[in-house]
Amino acid sequence: MDIQINREAVPLTPEVDFVRVRFAGDSGDGIQLTGTRFADANAEFGNDFATFPDYPAEIRAPVGTTYGVSAYSINIGATEILTYGDQPDMLVALNPAALKVNIGDLRDSGLLLIDSGAFTERNIAKAGYEADPRTDGSLDRFRVMEVDVSANTLAAVKDLGIGQKNALRCKNMWTLGLVLWMFGRSREPVRRWLEKRFANVPEIAQSNVIALDAGHAYGETMELAEGVHRYDIAPANIEPGTYKTVTGSETLAMGLRAAGKLAGTGLVFSSYPITPASPVLHALAASGDPDVTVFQAEDEIAAICNAIGASYAGKLGATSSSGPGIALKTEALGLAITTELPLIVVDVQRGGPSTGLPTKTEQSDLLQAVFGRNGDTPVPVIAASRPSDCFECAVEAARIALRSMTPVMLLSDGYIANMTEPWRLPDKDDPVFEAFPAHHLTAEDGRIPFDRDPQTMAKAWAVPGTPGLEHRIGGLEKDYATGAVSYDPANHQKMTDTRIGKIARIADDIPEQGIEIGEPGGRLAIVGWGSTYGATRIAVLRARLRGLDVSQIHIRHLWPLPRNLGELLDGYDTVLVPELNSGQLVTLLRSQFDRHFEQLNKVTGQPFKTTEIMSSIEHYLEGSA
Repeated sequence: MDIQINREAVPLTPEVDFVRVRFAGDSGDGIQLTGTRFADANAEFGNDFATFPDYPAEIRAPVGTTYGVSAYSINIGATEILTYGDQPDMLVALNPAALKVNIGDLRDSGLLLIDSGAFTERNIAKAGYEADPRTDGSLDRFRVMEVDVSANTLAAVKDLGIGQKNALRCKNMWTLGLVLWMFGRSREPVRRWLEKRFANVPEIAQSNVIALDAGHAYGETMELAEGVHRYDIAPANIEPGTYKTVTGSETLAMGLRAAGKLAGTGLVFSSYPITPASPVLHALAASGDPDVTVFQAEDEIAAICNAIGASYAGKLGATSSSGPGIALKTEALGLAITTELPLIVVDVQRGGPSTGLPTKTEQSDLLQAVFGRNGDTPVPVIAASRPSDCFECAVEAARIALRSMTPVMLLSDGYIANMTEPWRLPDKDDPVFEAFPAHHLTAEDGRIPFDRDPQTMAKAWAVPGTPGLEHRIGGLEKDYATGAVSYDPANHQKMTDTRIGKIARIADDIPEQGIEIGEPGGRLAIVGWGSTYGATRIAVLRARLRGLDVSQIHIRHLWPLPRNLGELLDGYDTVLVPELNSGQLVTLLRSQFDRHFEQLNKVTGQPFKTTEIMSSIEHYLEGSA
């Protein structure tokens, strides 16, 4: 397998720690495929990386318009990579619209590779340009590399007789071949994937492989313009082990599968397709795991009700959606709370309200997750911070659900779900694999279904049909001792206090809050949750290298909050909370702790940039020095 480069025979310059690349084109140009194959090639080479797919919500926006631009950013490096990078060092723009949308992000003196064959007068006008940007001076601050990708692709595959339309569908592979050459990366991982993916249509595999090789050959024979160079990024010095390139959706699905096995119940996953949560459903359906039952329901309500039924029958029930679908599941989630059944509800957040921004990211479902139901019915909420964290969070959600007999909300978001990174697979002795066998009540236990564990306040799990454990269950308020329907005012008070108290007691079982980077006390703490992790970590590391007194705290358990969190935060003069919403974690923190919190909020549908958090650090430390 050709994955090593002879650096003496093929010199690459300059040697750098990381390079940020963005592919952009029309939504029909195969941009996401191009990016993922480039990521895999770098993974096999041994780089660390992080990606950010960014595509339109429309199934097919008008060709050549800015509405239809699809982009895929990847940050590859020899050092720890946690974000896709604020500004691309290299932008590949396959049409004028892609250039129009993305050129503002390319750093000054960055490399711009454009498909000159797509810059027709009609396409330039459709993108909203009044003049050709290649000739009006607007690109002078960049290193521009013009290649007629379209013409070269047609020439490469002309002998196959596949027609111009099908031939042009190969131009993403031609482009990828050229970019792989510019980074000294092997084509072999891409070639293997193409031959496997299109095994049943070998003519498609052949045409794409030919285009890939032709793009690489073009790079080998062309003369680089002055100022244009290739990139030398060494393999990353990473912890030894077996690594897999994963998205957050994939690791979340694997975590749910593991949870069903660790509980000894198996998993019943019932869901309804919705962007960006659907890949979790797809991954579980494709797993072929005999311990996993996957059901695609006719709507969101049916999906959660089916999952609740599975939990009632003694299985680990789970469902998934995004914000609008979570709203539809709300009444049934209340049923799971009042019947006190274990259930995992995955919320892959997206921009809102209503159908909002289906393919963009946001963190605006936190308050909905904690409190968004009728009645005083909080539920435990945990949030993953990155794709590799989703596996452990899924297992943790199941542990809490079974220990406390409660639904648990597991929050991801569009950025985490679609982002890819290398994940070191945990070995069998990893603490994440510690079993938590479910206990189904039997008559021999000498208890009744509504007996509660004195430590957790969890109701017993009595599977229907168990002899001697017949009991009533439903959505009406029930008697504390027997489960019979009750309208007694004092009993309702007691049941409300019990439901709230049971969730509060979970704080006794979750880990105390730790510090990601920094000291337990100081001038400034950055407190985040979810996908703000990577940008915050990089910003804090850079700030500390400059001698700034700043620490990072990242919260996984959002409700109930870790029992030591208040004491920990009291050690800092200023606490800044960055969120992709208008201040939802801040609202929770202010409800629990008597201190001031600073806010950094963003609701653009895009993740935080490191520079945005860095600017805030400088404001609170250097600006107040």
